[in-house]
Amino acid sequence: MTRPAPTEAPTLDDIRRAARNLAGRISLPTPLVGSPGLSEKLHANVSLKMETATPIGAFKVRGGIHLLAGLTPAERRAGVITASTGNHGQSIAYAAALFDVRAQIYMPVNANRDKLTAIKRLGAEVVLIGDRFDDARLQAEKDAGAAGARFVHAANEPALIAGVGTAALEVLETQQPETDVVIVPLGGGSGACGWITARDGLDSSAAIWAAQSAQAPAAHDAWRSGQLLERPNATFAEGLATGVAYELPFAVLQRGLNDFILVDDAQIADAVRTLIDLAHVLAEPSAASALAAALKEGDRLQDKNVVLVVSGANVTREQLRALL
Repeated sequence: MTRPAPTEAPTLDDIRRAARNLAGRISLPTPLVGSPGLSEKLHANVSLKMETATPIGAFKVRGGIHLLAGLTPAERRAGVITASTGNHGQSIAYAAALFDVRAQIYMPVNANRDKLTAIKRLGAEVVLIGDRFDDARLQAEKDAGAAGARFVHAANEPALIAGVGTAALEVLETQQPETDVVIVPLGGGSGACGWITARDGLDSSAAIWAAQSAQAPAAHDAWRSGQLLERPNATFAEGLATGVAYELPFAVLQRGLNDFILVDDAQIADAVRTLIDLAHVLAEPSAASALAAALKEGDRLQDKNVVLVVSGANVTREQLRALL
């Protein structure tokens, strides 16, 4: 039997360890790019952390590599099973190919076809099941237990948080230590938790805000209420499409998140267009939620050094056509 996933929150030392595991395996750091157009619109100094500049076009590859690097030989032989709407699945598939580990990725039947194809291209097996991410997640966990495989939760994994936290380390330690506000898209919560962990470990004064769709507000409502909650999950932004709040991210967010902004899907769609118009950047809807939150809360950002995390660029041609 494989060991259960650890649930203790990571530390700055864990993020530094993750950075060492990533070194030489993918090209880092990803760019931090100033945007004159967005700066003018928001009356702030706006920079974009381009997590689109990874082999899978999304930030999550950092976590997948770090997690699989830390598996025991027995766990690698048993293989890994996870559930994803796309980018997390690509992350695990990419890392599994690096370390020669069998990977099964459970996805909802209406999954982003570009992400599904990319996962298969990397050599992982895709299992389509259920209408929503949470359906796929529950079945994946059940099947992993029956098979003796290592179930990789998309959020309740300290190694994933430490891995994606390396992006925050790059910005807050080297690229722009004087950052005032960072806005991070939030689905399961690993990305925001990585930023909080790095910020606190470095004793940075940066405020960390999360952005989530009002059509899938489970993590937001949990953070506001102080208790784990389940909520309807109807957003078109699959990277934000989670219907429940998860224990480990919930604890980290409660401890260190400075604000949590809900934005409607219509505002997210407008932010995709605005990123193209003013920054010539292509972002998938979940990644554009950070800008949507910034536009909604613009008065609070004036004259500040603002970092918007562009967490992924895996938008399909059909999605983009509809958005434009």
